[in-house]
Amino acid sequence: MSVTKRIHHVAYRCRDAKETVEFYQKILDMDFTLAIAEDKVPSTGEPDPYMHVFLDAGMGNVLAFFELPNSPAMGRDGNTPEWVQHIAFEVDSLETLMAMKQRVEAAGLDVVGPVNHGVFESIYFFDPNGHRLELAANTGSEEDLRRLKEVAPAMLEEWSRTRRAPRHAAWLHERPSRLADAGGASEPDA
Repeated sequence: MSVTKRIHHVAYRCRDAKETVEFYQKILDMDFTLAIAEDKVPSTGEPDPYMHVFLDAGMGNVLAFFELPNSPAMGRDGNTPEWVQHIAFEVDSLETLMAMKQRVEAAGLDVVGPVNHGVFESIYFFDPNGHRLELAANTGSEEDLRRLKEVAPAMLEEWSRTRRAPRHAAWLHERPSRLADAGGASEPDA
C-alpha cells in the first residue's frame, strides 16, 4: 500500500493568474479556493515574487498554478510533442463529454475529438497558458480494466525490450466508439 493518501495538488506555471482562474471557472466550473503570494521562495529564500492559485477540480483534487512575473517567458519542451504532457479530468458520462465539447467550442477554443481510447473517450483543448487539457468519459467495464491490469506488466516488459507497441490489448482498439453508436462522431486513438 502506498504511503501517500492522494495527490495534494498538481502545480503548473501560468502567464497570468487572474486569466487562468477565470478560464477554469468559466470553462470547467472549478472553484477558486486559495491564493498564496510571496516575494521570496519559502524553500530557498530566493527573491522571486509569485502568485500561487489553487482550484478545486472535484473529489479532493486540486489544480494549482504559479504566475512568475520576473522569470523568463514560459516555454515548451521542444523535444516533447505537445500532445504528451496534459492534464486529464474525468467527466461523468459521454453526454457530459459532448456537452463540454460544445461549451468549449462556444468559448472559441479548438477541440480535438472525441477520441476513442477503448475504455474511455476524450476531447482535448488548450488552456490560455498552452497546457493541453483532456476531458475523459469512462466507457470500459470492470472486466476490461481487470484484463488491462493483468497484461500491463507483460506489455511494459515487451516495450522495454523492443520500443514497439505490444499487442496484448489489441482488442481494445477493435471496439467501435460508443459515441459513434449513438450517432456522434469519434476520432481514432490519438
